[in-house]
Amino acid sequence: MVYDVIIIGAGAGGMMASIIAGREGKKVLLLEKLSKVGAKLKATGGGRCNLTNTLDNEKFMESFGRNGKFMMNALRSFDHRDLLEFFGSIGVETHIPDGFHVFPKTHNSQSIIDGMVRELENLEVEVRTNQDVRSLEVGEWKSVTTQTDTFRSENVIIATGGLGYPALGTTGDGFFFAKELEHKVTDLYPAMTPLVSKEKWVGECRADTIGNATIKVDLKKHKKLKAVGDLIFTKDGIRGPIVLDFAREITPLLEKYGDVPLLINMTKGMNEDEIYRHFKSLDPSLSVLEFVQTLLPKDLSLEICKLSGADNETKFSKLLGEVRGKLIKNLAWTPLTIINHQGFEKAMITRGGISLKEIRPETMESKLVKGIYFCGEVVDLDGPCGGYNLQWAFSSGYLAGKVL
Repeated sequence: MVYDVIIIGAGAGGMMASIIAGREGKKVLLLEKLSKVGAKLKATGGGRCNLTNTLDNEKFMESFGRNGKFMMNALRSFDHRDLLEFFGSIGVETHIPDGFHVFPKTHNSQSIIDGMVRELENLEVEVRTNQDVRSLEVGEWKSVTTQTDTFRSENVIIATGGLGYPALGTTGDGFFFAKELEHKVTDLYPAMTPLVSKEKWVGECRADTIGNATIKVDLKKHKKLKAVGDLIFTKDGIRGPIVLDFAREITPLLEKYGDVPLLINMTKGMNEDEIYRHFKSLDPSLSVLEFVQTLLPKDLSLEICKLSGADNETKFSKLLGEVRGKLIKNLAWTPLTIINHQGFEKAMITRGGISLKEIRPETMESKLVKGIYFCGEVVDLDGPCGGYNLQWAFSSGYLAGKVL
């Protein structure tokens, strides 16, 4: 059977492209390798599904770094306001509880999937699950072959996602198809993934979340790289929103250098002078541990004391000047060495993808092969936590589905 468009991948971008093409009156086939659509969407945000955020388009693009400007056409066509209107049109209510992050009112990603599936059914989009696409051939027709059938169309949208969480269907198929069509795929790295440290003391500090921490890279050529946010220690490293955002910078450096030294401020931005003045204001008869605990949780305070060679039971006033200086220095910037990451198995996003130089930003169509389109994570764009990547998937899917 011949279709107006075949979409490979029923994630956020693929479903959006299918709905928009269906609304344009196209005969649409949506193929998904898993038994259900929206598997990764269901897992997003721990199942709460942070859809997007309220940043204006300029600041939104800046959050994606040097490639962000590529998104301009997609966002002008379909930004966060349009997304909220879209979900309202399919019966899914959204809200903005903190004035920035947008969620479905249910705080349940299944309501997003259910709403989109209802719209696909209303538009009579043909959805086929358990379809593992084995090849994409370009000739008089685009031929998409799965383990059971071959389907034909003039247009194919590749919405297969990246490499993160392969159990959710993202196994890099789109990169393979793009390479077969002679597209360049940039180096691929895990992003939004926990990081593993050389230091073992982190395993003793798992009880508390450190709010408003600052992490920076302690390498001469990369000292400008830093992030701010909530930090969580794990049995073998660090995670939390700040780490998930910063991992996209760290994983390429790990490949280049083998390990990456970090400096972490966990005292809400206090520098050495400010920490020293704070300590001078305290009762000098208190112990070292009691001093440090005015700034950090107990378990972490104990580890910082050990790291600094400071006996935590000694009165602070009795500390040797050298030890006191080292303690204050470690409180201002605690060293930590990253030696590994948890790989694509635990990565929410992939850094890298199909080269943007080979995609038309006005349409998401390949510059190399007419009738081939891309959307979402499969292209070389990745953003931080907070609805950025989902908005991009929806916006690029909208643009690809609209312009066919």
